[in-house]
Amino acid sequence: MPATTELVEVVYLSTLNPGSVLDVVTKHHCYRIEYLGSERIRISGHPTICPTPIVAQLLGSTCQGGPVETGVVRSGMRLAFRTLDGYLPVTTSEITDVRVNQK
Repeated sequence: MPATTELVEVVYLSTLNPGSVLDVVTKHHCYRIEYLGSERIRISGHPTICPTPIVAQLLGSTCQGGPVETGVVRSGMRLAFRTLDGYLPVTTSEITDVRVNQK
């Protein structure tokens, strides 16, 4: 089955197949996220934390200062992820656009 790309408001990791790609646009950066399975992702797009793809743990989405909605990438919220090389959790600026290329 060919891959399809669609603009969405919310993505639940549990619905993705490994190899699926999310293009997530925030107010400050454009992230490319390859879903590896479970909570594992390969992410790039931040000029200092992940200028090239790195393996990380996707925590979910959060409102500023609020709890993390685990396993979810939601437009209008902030993406939360943890790199596996010792960085503290990263919270992005507000997500403005999410595109999914489902494998």
